[in-house]
Amino acid sequence: MKPPVRPRRPHRPQGWRATASEWRRQVGLGLRQRRRLALGLALAAVAAVAASVFLVLAEAVVEGEPLAIDRALLLALRNPADPTDPLGPWWVELMMRDITALGSTAVLALLALSTLGYLLLLRKWGTALIVLCSVAGGAGASHVLKLLVQRPRPDLVPHGVPVLTLSFPSGHATSSAVVFLTLGALLASLQSSRKAAVYILASAASITALVGLSRVYLGVHWPSDVLAGWALGAGWAAACLMVSLWLRERSGQALPAQTDPA
Repeated sequence: MKPPVRPRRPHRPQGWRATASEWRRQVGLGLRQRRRLALGLALAAVAAVAASVFLVLAEAVVEGEPLAIDRALLLALRNPADPTDPLGPWWVELMMRDITALGSTAVLALLALSTLGYLLLLRKWGTALIVLCSVAGGAGASHVLKLLVQRPRPDLVPHGVPVLTLSFPSGHATSSAVVFLTLGALLASLQSSRKAAVYILASAASITALVGLSRVYLGVHWPSDVLAGWALGAGWAAACLMVSLWLRERSGQALPAQTDPA
């Protein structure tokens, strides 16, 4: 008489290799989730701080007279014996005019349109929409706020470049912060090296800072105009990047692994 046949157990992966592979997968998934959460919290903090700074400055500006520090900083960049003469040799003023052009509507529009065309070629529809909304929304917010606040341009010193619009907030500072920080953050998120990501973000922030400083040096903006523009642009860029992160989370796209911990 034959012994009864026992039913076969379902196949399960066995061995330390299968277990280690599953463990690495779970750890990697947990690290990516924590990284997304930390990034989202950081962006939310940036947006909140930027909004607070902008509201404080707007409230002070709406009250009337230029802030005392505005006058002091604007005059500090001029020859004490001749307020019409900016500090430094002649080539510094020429360099500042070149730098301020990086925040102009024409330059930023060309950069944004080139980026949009590239994203559309890659069929990155969601990212392209985020970039479009970020750039258009930042420019629109700056224009509307200028009309609401109605702050005139500085009259302490001659203007180094022609200006046609109102002063608060600085459109150059706002738009350059939106465009350079948004594109820099999106490009940094594609890097596998932490050093490369930090370099890209630092470069974007440096260009944004230089554009804003050039507006004060050329006498076409109060320092508080530029600071408000930086806050508005950085806050808007952070908000748009939060939306991009949320859409990426829903679509299941993982952030690239940082292979270089340095």
